[in-house]
Amino acid sequence: MRSRFSAFAVGDTEYLLRTWHSSTRPESLDLDSDQRWVRLEILDTAKGTESDPTGVVEFRAFYRHGGQDDDLHERSRFVREGGAWVYVGPLPLR
Repeated sequence: MRSRFSAFAVGDTEYLLRTWHSSTRPESLDLDSDQRWVRLEILDTAKGTESDPTGVVEFRAFYRHGGQDDDLHERSRFVREGGAWVYVGPLPLR
């Protein structure tokens, strides 16, 4: 999760696509160059250890866009694909 946040922060679309599960990965990704990701707060995790095939991360990612501060709150599902953790998609917030 932290590496994907960093990739959003620096605009590394190749890394983001590479770490997206093949079943949900978009063909391309167009990031908004005016959006500045500034901070990541991990709120909760479930599973996701070295021996787990799946994991969940709940986070809040803070950004600035158009002079306004805002945040994205998400529970994300991750799975191992080819030995690496990849992002599958969001889950409902509790």
